[in-house]
Amino acid sequence: MKFLIISGLSGAGKSKAAGILEDMDFYCVDNMPVVLIPKFAELCLATRGRYERVALVTDIRGRESFDELFKALDEMYEMGCDYNILFIEASVDTIVRRYKETRRRHPLETDGGDLEGAIRREKNLLSAVRERADYIIDTTEFQISRLQNELFRLFVGNKDERSIDVNVISFGFKYGIPTNADLVFDVRFLPNPFYISELASKSGLEGPVRDYVFSHAQTREFMKRLEDMIEFLLPFYIEEGKYSLVIAIGCTGGHHRSVAIAEELGSFITGKGYHVETGHRDIEK
Repeated sequence: MKFLIISGLSGAGKSKAAGILEDMDFYCVDNMPVVLIPKFAELCLATRGRYERVALVTDIRGRESFDELFKALDEMYEMGCDYNILFIEASVDTIVRRYKETRRRHPLETDGGDLEGAIRREKNLLSAVRERADYIIDTTEFQISRLQNELFRLFVGNKDERSIDVNVISFGFKYGIPTNADLVFDVRFLPNPFYISELASKSGLEGPVRDYVFSHAQTREFMKRLEDMIEFLLPFYIEEGKYSLVIAIGCTGGHHRSVAIAEELGSFITGKGYHVETGHRDIEK
């Protein structure tokens, strides 16, 4: 079991970092009182593997001495807990701008007090924590995707090894577009097996319907262009920080054409090494 202690300047992005780590399968607790950290670590150890990676955010909000934090970390070490400290910071000007945008009050800012002065006091108070940090991330120039990539590189693996979960679903336009879709493709322009008497009662999961749909040149050309586009896009979605992508393929009823195309696309993406789930929302309607 590994523990990650996240600390740093207010407004630098600690909570965002915790949210990203949570998506990476860390169990995260924000603003945990320092005095409770050893007890919490003890409880996690007692679960015998239920929590493999735990991230705890602790900062100036707790109003506790950071000598207490170091004491708590020493207790964890004596318990055999492996931990690292991640310190997140940003320039004073950047933090001032972020606080003005959110209109929130800095934890050390008193009524009528100076925001910049509060940030500088916090930097001074946290200097000892920063010195003991194993990792320091400056988010001054960071967009959220860059923070995701940096955290992945540090705590999961090289960002180039990142992948994305792809969900390919078929649907019928007559029942509405899936609200969770990232990409929507309309295949109602393809020849419709519904008007072939021996195919009308079958679905796109069955060979005769699939063979009919792909017997037409426009289907094969569309499929090639669609596969090329998805193969091109997926690395950029990963770089941008997406962990999942929903691709919706729609025809009139969601029974024939969209099902056959979704199955074909799902197989193609799987063949490129991505994790894919294929589903058919309206096939039974």
